[in-house]
Amino acid sequence: MENIPPEHQKVFNIISQAAQELDCPVYVIGGYVRDYYLNRSKQGEIDLDFVTVGSGIKLARKVSEKIEGSSLAVYKQFGTAQVKTGELELEFVGARKESYRKNSRKPIVEDGTLEDDQLRRDLTINALSWSLNKENFGELNDPFGGMDDLERALIRTPIDPKKTFDDDPLRMMRAIRFASQLDFRIEEKTFDAISEMSERINIISKERIIEELNKIILSDYPSLGLTMLFKTGLLKEFFPEMHNLHGVKEVKGVRHKDNFWHTLKVLDNVIKMDADLWLRWSAIMHDIAKPPTQRFQEGVGWTFHGHDALGAKWTKRIFRRLGLPLDERMRYVRKLVRLHLRPIALVSDEVSDSAIRRLIYEAGDDIDDLMKLCRADVTTKNDYKQERYQKNFDYVERRIKEVEEKDRIRNWKNPLSGEEIMEALDIEPSRTVGDVKDAVKEAILNGDIPNDHDAAFEYMMKHKEDFLN
Repeated sequence: MENIPPEHQKVFNIISQAAQELDCPVYVIGGYVRDYYLNRSKQGEIDLDFVTVGSGIKLARKVSEKIEGSSLAVYKQFGTAQVKTGELELEFVGARKESYRKNSRKPIVEDGTLEDDQLRRDLTINALSWSLNKENFGELNDPFGGMDDLERALIRTPIDPKKTFDDDPLRMMRAIRFASQLDFRIEEKTFDAISEMSERINIISKERIIEELNKIILSDYPSLGLTMLFKTGLLKEFFPEMHNLHGVKEVKGVRHKDNFWHTLKVLDNVIKMDADLWLRWSAIMHDIAKPPTQRFQEGVGWTFHGHDALGAKWTKRIFRRLGLPLDERMRYVRKLVRLHLRPIALVSDEVSDSAIRRLIYEAGDDIDDLMKLCRADVTTKNDYKQERYQKNFDYVERRIKEVEEKDRIRNWKNPLSGEEIMEALDIEPSRTVGDVKDAVKEAILNGDIPNDHDAAFEYMMKHKEDFLN
């Protein structure tokens, strides 16, 4: 326990004292200990898990009393409690045995020893613990060879993996998540057990699955985790649309790229430019509707016409089923999926300002992210093609900047309000108001009139009779 931050050491000492007063042995266990040996520093809030041979709630109450300014939250139904102090979140639980019925998401929980608690841990590297007891303060407990597994960069379960995953199938997702986050290899026996038991993930709630999936997607190389999800069969169980991207058809010797591996490459490309979770989801979803739109056209080859529009249509349904938010984040992903082919169609020197204006209008503030996705979508290994495509996007971005500076279309709002239209034309609320707004919008996007109020008002009055007849 060398080089522990002083504020953490102080908390450990307080917990040790509280446990001694209650005569209940206590240990810090799990991620904090694992990351200490991996030299993984964390920013912001830090979670520390403590297990005691006794009541975790009683120990948390005692600790909270000893730490001035701390807050206590008790979860009696789970037998756990949390103490928050500064940026530390201290989770307390009594040592326990835990198992799941065959078709239940809720565990059977019993009091247990430290050894029982370590046995129920998902991975050997997460079963490491330090004693905070006076007689052996700071001593490492490593009953399953977790330190050796850290050295070998190996993901392995403490006991028979089939038993581990049968007790809680989410542990299959967690094994892959840690392999992805840490760039570790999953032990062959453990990997085979995941493959054999992948269907059992269906008893786990979508909320728990999506939490692990998002952590995989947010890792430095999400393609590693998604590849393991694919190869074990887990992906097919909860995200069949992505699994179905895999496969290559051939007609008359003409093949197309495998859209699953292409999508993973796009995902890895996009994270080099941006860390945002929802841009990563846009990369995952951008070609999601290619399988049902796939056609072979004589003299042309394989086509996927309309996969952008269909993919955008699928986005809400997929987000709902996976338990992802249906708010502006879903709409952002849907927009980028719908527009991801548009910029490459604007590379001609003769492309009109009107076409550029319409792209800016439809993308709004997400135009820059759209261009990142488009650049990431270039996965050719041909250096000449790669350079040509990127130069084309350079050109499109210059044109976007030129038109935006001139016309101010991004996040455009109609210069005329409904009230002003009704007053000027002396009409009641009606479809005509919408017709006027649409006509003004089209005139501005086409470049027929400038993007300002006076020009829009003059245009409306000039065409007044057309609107009223």
